[in-house]
Amino acid sequence: MRRDIEKDLILWKSQKERYPLIIRGARQVGKSYLIETFGRAHFQNLVVVNFEFQPQLKDCFKSLDPFEIVNKLQMLLGTQIRADNTLLFFDEIQECPQAIMSLRYFKEKMPALAVIAAGSLLEFAMRSPDFRMPVGRIHFLYLEPLSFSEYLDATGNEKLRQFLSEVSLTDAIDDVIHKKLLELLRIYLIVGGMPAALKEYLATKDLMNCQRIQTALLQIYRSDFGKYAKTSQHKYLEKVFNAAPRLAGQRIKYSSIDPDTHSRDLKNALNLLALAGIVKPIYLTKASGLPLGAQINEQKLKLNFLDVGLMQNACGLQGLLITENDFMQINAGAVAEQFTGQEIAAYSDKHQERSLYFWAREKKGSMAEVDYVINIGADIIPVEVKSGKEGWLKSLRMFIEEKNSRLGIRLSQDKLSYYDKILSIPLYMAEQMTRLTEGFLK
Repeated sequence: MRRDIEKDLILWKSQKERYPLIIRGARQVGKSYLIETFGRAHFQNLVVVNFEFQPQLKDCFKSLDPFEIVNKLQMLLGTQIRADNTLLFFDEIQECPQAIMSLRYFKEKMPALAVIAAGSLLEFAMRSPDFRMPVGRIHFLYLEPLSFSEYLDATGNEKLRQFLSEVSLTDAIDDVIHKKLLELLRIYLIVGGMPAALKEYLATKDLMNCQRIQTALLQIYRSDFGKYAKTSQHKYLEKVFNAAPRLAGQRIKYSSIDPDTHSRDLKNALNLLALAGIVKPIYLTKASGLPLGAQINEQKLKLNFLDVGLMQNACGLQGLLITENDFMQINAGAVAEQFTGQEIAAYSDKHQERSLYFWAREKKGSMAEVDYVINIGADIIPVEVKSGKEGWLKSLRMFIEEKNSRLGIRLSQDKLSYYDKILSIPLYMAEQMTRLTEGFLK
């Protein structure tokens, strides 16, 4: 499975002033596979130090001197580590905070050596009071589950992805191609973007087997609670974790998770799950200027789950996704809204963690809510996920009028079109939102 982020890794390798790189993301999104595949393809030698599998190697980092570290690793692993041909990969680096701190000195004293690290629960290691982050000496890349476009590549539909990358507003998408892409999207909503589930689907085309893999992944996330929370917090994590998939796209009211639990405990659990990458908060923003994150209300939020396949599995929606003609309506549109948030994150700048925002007007007699707000360049763009016709886009039009926006985006099962400041984009073209909008605004 090829990942789009590989282009960023190739660019990183070619840079003269190369920094040690940390790949961040939730567990099981494919970080280790990505780096090892990249290392074998682009370096003569790949050396993997897995701190979870080889905990004894932590002793090599009692000193932060990279020359000492490399010498010890060479002797213990029986391999050469040379700056001219080796990729040194520190996997599960959160298990060895000293190794994270040593990255600063790899940059300063061994800048020619290519060093990449990955860690699933890295955020918790960095919160430790005695931890010193090597700020300014490392770079980050963020990996999400496979996007729909990456899914097209993985399933042998590269030509369809290429076709979508070239479609313009003046082009007509043939009915046969439109229906084919909608069916591919339907399967993606079931399988999702977790590499293990997609690998099973590619091998067997058995959706029940995919469901079993997804159920196992959900259990892995439950098993991780002990790695980043006290035992007394586990019951709150369990409550929020179980509720999060069914709350996707909804305003979060802690009483709807558990009316008998203090909101403070549930909020803390939600924050821990966000740090683990299992949920992504969608904050209310005033959207009156950039950056969008400077105008948020942290008390008002919605949730996006890690992956649409895991989300529908936890909600038991597979049967509906297979049989229902209008999958935009399933679970009150939550599946499509979850998919959209996931796609926005997947196609954003991979050098920074993507935050998600929505907008709402809460005046009496004039209520409105827009599912997502994004910025494309200096333009703030409202995005609605809708199954209805153009005339029903009351909130979208209210945002355009109030904020004097040049454009609003409607994502649906309909074909590409434009009418009266509304750019209607089929869900399967989410990757093309930025390109189409930039082209239109020019």
